[in-house]
Amino acid sequence: MLEFANVSKSFWTGSQRKIILDDASFVIQPSMNLGILAKNGTGKTTVINMMAGLEKPDDGQIIRRCSVSFPLGFMGGLDNKQSGTENVRYIAALYSLDPDEVEAFCRWLCDIGEYFSRPLGTYSQGMRARLALSLMLAMRFDLYLIDEGMPSTTDVAFNRRAGAVMRERFETSTLVIVSHQVEILSKFCNTAAVLYDGKLFFFDTLEEAKELYDYTD
Repeated sequence: MLEFANVSKSFWTGSQRKIILDDASFVIQPSMNLGILAKNGTGKTTVINMMAGLEKPDDGQIIRRCSVSFPLGFMGGLDNKQSGTENVRYIAALYSLDPDEVEAFCRWLCDIGEYFSRPLGTYSQGMRARLALSLMLAMRFDLYLIDEGMPSTTDVAFNRRAGAVMRERFETSTLVIVSHQVEILSKFCNTAAVLYDGKLFFFDTLEEAKELYDYTD
């Protein structure tokens, strides 16, 4: 479904080379619902961006045999000067989807009233989180990518609507979440891995992964 074949990735920090992945090979199978535990600064966002195709590996291949979402929380394709309406219709067109349907879905799920027609630069952090999640859920992917967990909001009605849609989507799709918080992964994942020292260590259960994760402190 999604395969990393001998993938390596590193960055030059100015004083040394930071290794993100070192000759990593693994396959994410359908319905795997993988949680990746990684400390801050170890490269978890880089890994999820490589899965999405937003960053390229230095060496190796990333093979996608499925449709892969943009990472939840990635706002690189959105323009703060444009309204919510203009942004979601633009993204819909990029994915060859019906802009009317995507806009209608996002308006319903976001439920931010007149702000949907205002520039993103006027949105609160909570509104932006709601728009990002709504836009992702408006599109059906085989594999959903989430960086640092679901956006949290204080709107009970939104959380209820979004939760119902997420449950429906994730029943028939695969999910990868990267986070430094075990609690986030326990809600959604049925298998786990730990990113440590340029390697991904896979485990059958989150409890086993947590033992290694805690040991790396």
